Amino acid sequence: MPPVHPGEILKEMYLNPLGVNNTQLADNLGVARKTVSQLVNGHMGVSAEMALRLGKAFDTTPELWLNLQRNYDLWQAGTKITVAKVLSFRGSIL
Repeated sequence: MPPVHPGEILKEMYLNPLGVNNTQLADNLGVARKTVSQLVNGHMGVSAEMALRLGKAFDTTPELWLNLQRNYDLWQAGTKITVAKVLSFRGSIL
């Protein structure tokens, strides 16, 4: 099962339960409303700076947001490329 985009988690677990809209979040974070909208709608990822802002706003760690993004990105990448033909250098002499 694919991991959920961090924006969906932000929306479903934080914004909706707290009754916070995109404009309110953007104002609080000090970013453009478009930035929040793109994140919430899965059109952009969580940067280190955004992770710091979200961590402060929702009393979480920045690592939470970065780990969600990392897991999502790795899964997405794994669906687009194959590493089956990549050989390991481990144990070989260069």
